[in-house]
Amino acid sequence: METSIEINLLAEKWKYILGGLIFQYVHGVAARGVHYIHRPGPTLQDVGFFLLPELGQDKGYISETVFTTLFLSFVLWTFHPFIFKIKKTYTVLIWCRVLAFFTACQFLRIITFYSTQLPGPNYHCREGSKLATLPPPSSVLEVLLINFPRGVLCGCGDLIFSSHMIFALVFVRTYHKYGTGRFIKLCAWLAVIAQSILIVASRKHYTVDVVVAWYTVNLVVFFVDKQLPELSDRTSAALSIPLSKDSNTKEENHKLLNGNSGDPAEWV
Repeated sequence: METSIEINLLAEKWKYILGGLIFQYVHGVAARGVHYIHRPGPTLQDVGFFLLPELGQDKGYISETVFTTLFLSFVLWTFHPFIFKIKKTYTVLIWCRVLAFFTACQFLRIITFYSTQLPGPNYHCREGSKLATLPPPSSVLEVLLINFPRGVLCGCGDLIFSSHMIFALVFVRTYHKYGTGRFIKLCAWLAVIAQSILIVASRKHYTVDVVVAWYTVNLVVFFVDKQLPELSDRTSAALSIPLSKDSNTKEENHKLLNGNSGDPAEWV
């Protein structure tokens, strides 16, 4: 029953899912393109660099570990309706919303980092590094292929504002609104704060990249969320789905959909 409902939703919303995924690729191509015009230079004066000790190139994995934990935890949570009985949201609808947030934020990010290219503070973007500049592309195909995954991990020039913070803030804000675990919400926000500090300490971004991400992403999510229809309540949706006339089957379907008993009083 759960799979059938999600497949029906996917058949209805697939254009939004596909559009959001395509824009992830567009964003990757844009980030790859700005690397060709990046020019290394002296690291800019940054208050975060003064306040936070440099972790060093060999400890850059710490920041990525926190981000990966947030990323995988959110992805697994969005599929929890297939596993747990307590079901508040639909997986397809959650991802439609998340991809809409990503698209709006990344569109603004592309405009921003193409407007002004700052000398990258990351180790592979500094003067003397062979990866800091790229030779002119030999063909359009070279740009479109974005040298995945190295072209994504070793990019330069796409600084303001942090892409990692876009993902982290969208994930945490979404779980804060639709998740149920209060302790998990607290831990998620603490993880985003730690992520912000680690990004600067790892010298992957300037402090301005993280600060701008904090207010831009939150504002974008706030306004985009108001324009989108609110997620359907699972109970209301269940009542609108054609079910068998047999009362036992109907009660069983409600039980599968909502993770509660067949008692009509509990459907509310």
